[in-house]
Amino acid sequence: MRMEDDAADVTAARGGDEDAYRRLVERHSRNVFRLAYRMTRSEHDAEDVVQNAFIKAFRRLEHFESRSNFGTWLHRIAANCAYDVLRTQKRRQREEPLEPDPANPEARALPSLGPSPDRLAESADVRARVARAMSRLSPLERSAFVMRHDQGLSIREIGVALGLDTSATKHSIFRAVRKMRVALEPVSEVAS
Repeated sequence: MRMEDDAADVTAARGGDEDAYRRLVERHSRNVFRLAYRMTRSEHDAEDVVQNAFIKAFRRLEHFESRSNFGTWLHRIAANCAYDVLRTQKRRQREEPLEPDPANPEARALPSLGPSPDRLAESADVRARVARAMSRLSPLERSAFVMRHDQGLSIREIGVALGLDTSATKHSIFRAVRKMRVALEPVSEVAS
């Protein structure tokens, strides 16, 4: 039903129906934000990516091929916007090293809901290790990993979103999973 709703709303939005485009934004903004946040690891940057992605999609709506999946097309635009943010961050880091952002949820300890301090310390350590492991992935690997394991997209959908053939898509996911396993191996040994 979602693809049919998307197709109808895209057609209406092309005809100038602002409510139809608003429905597309509402339907897809949460998934686009999750992708953007996982790629940029910053809520502020993710919000910018979402806004830029929807603006670009609106401007390019006439170029969208209706036989394609709107969500997949939008993910590709969002991934490209996130790559732009990451490139800008990389340039800034070369100019001036940045301190970790203490407001970043991945850098904060979990709120106290009753677990012991040891358990909290262990959870914070695991979160930090996951964040470090994700940061070691290339933007392409991170995108493919998030789309597959966080959003549950198919190999075909990921390939379309990232502009890769099936083999390259599978290889990107495989590399990301392998790197995550290696980086998190000490955590899994402790948990065993």
